[in-house]
Amino acid sequence: MSGHSKWATIKRKKGAADAKRGQIFTRLTREILMAAREGGGDMEGNFRLRLAVEKARSSNMPKENIERAIKRGTGDAKDGTILEQVTYEGYATNGVAVMIECVTENRNRTVAELRHSLLRAGGNLGEAGSVGWQFTRAAYFSVPLNGKSFDALFELAVDGGADDVTQDDDYAEIFAPVSMFKTISDKLRAGGFQPDEAMLKMIPNQEMELSVQDTLQVLRAIENIEELEDVQYVYSNLKITEEAMAALENE
Repeated sequence: MSGHSKWATIKRKKGAADAKRGQIFTRLTREILMAAREGGGDMEGNFRLRLAVEKARSSNMPKENIERAIKRGTGDAKDGTILEQVTYEGYATNGVAVMIECVTENRNRTVAELRHSLLRAGGNLGEAGSVGWQFTRAAYFSVPLNGKSFDALFELAVDGGADDVTQDDDYAEIFAPVSMFKTISDKLRAGGFQPDEAMLKMIPNQEMELSVQDTLQVLRAIENIEELEDVQYVYSNLKITEEAMAALENE
């Protein structure tokens, strides 16, 4: 899975879609809102909310925007908009399975935009359950080591219930059961490690490896999906090889 993190890093460096301030603020606002709606407005007792707020702060979102999103989520500020979290399934080009998590107030619009984007890329939107069986939801952490000991991180993660811990350059990735998310989060925080990504993620049970050109084609299709306003996250079973990574960096 390390290829997926590298891809995200490359996109950030290139100033890709998520660097558009208005778009990333919209997504962060919705993440805060949904976290507050699900677990309440207390950041100490709602870890998902705490992570969402920390991510918003790191992206320089104004404090009043964050507070407004929390109030909307808890129902303290009613604006008439009802958002819901929905996951869609389908295939991108070359038969790559995708799971698309959205937050929307208009399902019809979201479905129409997703269907159009996938069809344009040579894929299609599937029925519920059509590709979901190819993925497992898991707790996921991407942690910059910043010169700290990988062995120390490994011990913390395993002690917290992690299934797998990998290292790639100065980054570590942790995969764990969903039920261990908060335990590992607390241990990382106590150990002085600050994840730059911590979430419940759809992990493919088996990855599909394509040629470099086909891989780039799929990644462009996924980027187009990610640019849609209602889309929060896109997961796929695409394997991103070192060769494809090198080609991405040289684009």
